[in-house]
Amino acid sequence: MHRTLADDLSRLPELLQSARDFAAGEVDGLDGRPVAHPGKVPDPDPLPAEGHGAQGALSRFAERWAPGFSGSAGPRYLGFVTGGATPASLTGDWLTGAYDQNVSGGGSSASALERETVGWLRELFGLGVAHSGAFVSGATVSNTVGLAIAREWLGERLGVSVSREGAAALGPVDVLSGSPHSSVTKALSVLGIGRDRLRTVPVLPGNREAVDVERLAAALESLDGRPAVVVANAGTVNTVDFDDLRAIAALKERYDFWLHVDAAFGGFAALSPSYAHLVDGLDAADSVCVDLHKWLNVPYDAAVQFTRRRDLQVRVFHNESPYLGLPTGDPDFLHLTPENSRRLRALPAWFSLMAYGREGHREVVERNIALARLLGERITDVPELRLLAPVRLNVVCFTLADEPTRERVHALAAAVAASGEAYVTPTVYAGTQGLRAAFSNWRTTKADTERVFSVLRSAVLTASPRSGNPC
Repeated sequence: MHRTLADDLSRLPELLQSARDFAAGEVDGLDGRPVAHPGKVPDPDPLPAEGHGAQGALSRFAERWAPGFSGSAGPRYLGFVTGGATPASLTGDWLTGAYDQNVSGGGSSASALERETVGWLRELFGLGVAHSGAFVSGATVSNTVGLAIAREWLGERLGVSVSREGAAALGPVDVLSGSPHSSVTKALSVLGIGRDRLRTVPVLPGNREAVDVERLAAALESLDGRPAVVVANAGTVNTVDFDDLRAIAALKERYDFWLHVDAAFGGFAALSPSYAHLVDGLDAADSVCVDLHKWLNVPYDAAVQFTRRRDLQVRVFHNESPYLGLPTGDPDFLHLTPENSRRLRALPAWFSLMAYGREGHREVVERNIALARLLGERITDVPELRLLAPVRLNVVCFTLADEPTRERVHALAAAVAASGEAYVTPTVYAGTQGLRAAFSNWRTTKADTERVFSVLRSAVLTASPRSGNPC
């Protein structure tokens, strides 16, 4: 054994304690760390010839790289839809690395734990036993898996096997959606269906992002009986609007389509009695995407996908290799997702669900929603700002009241980030440049929300033609 490896092995408990102490200090100092860190990054070093050992690597990381890492795990990072890592999920994530299990095959405790966790999540989101699931890396892969199964279903309806003959055997495919996330078109590209096969259906009037179900029915009618794929939204990215899932599912009585629901973070509305009605009908979906490193607050990367047609899923993803074995009635996970080698992503989620249960995670969801509404109310009190849409759940979509050009809106976002106090992301909503503040971190409090508003108001009020600031 290489002498440095042997030395590290002999001192492993000490090294792990050093890593623990360093990590605890970083987490403890999260509140004081700049929320965003757009500064200059270190120049790359050459690859070490001999190496410095684990302790030396930790020291060099602490010196060169750690100071530039952002506080994105903290309570005032409101960009994208980014959760943090609950204490329990962080514990589970550390143990995931320590055990280093390969959960591709079945028959192990690790695989059984993933199945248990999937079952808990299925219950959490109000799905029935007809839905099976598996862990994947994020919403993009979850959407891709769901649409891959939909593609195989289309082949089944048309009498071809896409998994054997290829996507070309289908001919043109019709994918209908009101306000699809960008990951849907990416998935269509990856799957060989094509980005241009997505047909955007008009949404409801009155500042909505939810699909007009009557217009969707008309679009399905125009297909003259050809099977199609409908991508419904349980929480749009800009304003967290929800399609009427029950009404869309009812259209199956007249039209032939696969219903995929993108519930990446909006699915967590199911945890709250006050908002669960927004996902009524989710159980009628043929496939569902939920992203767990968002509102479940587990570390990157973790998501789950569900489907009613595990048989088609196996047909798409099974691995034909003698040493891996054939899929059985309860197929190994390597036959269900794009990956053969799979990290035990379920363990951090299992820890967090075991530690805090339904009620603990419900509290996080409801608190985040209340804080989003608070920020929305604060914004309406600033004449220089205006909401672009009502605060429906956990995202505040807003812009400058006057001249919301791309330059001015992005300058405002940059000013907020430069403060180190908060981070929000630019967007475009209904043709208008705007900003999004997404609340999904378990740490965020009312005091954090007031700090976000304070820096936002300060950035707006100090921006004027006389100051030379383009905002």
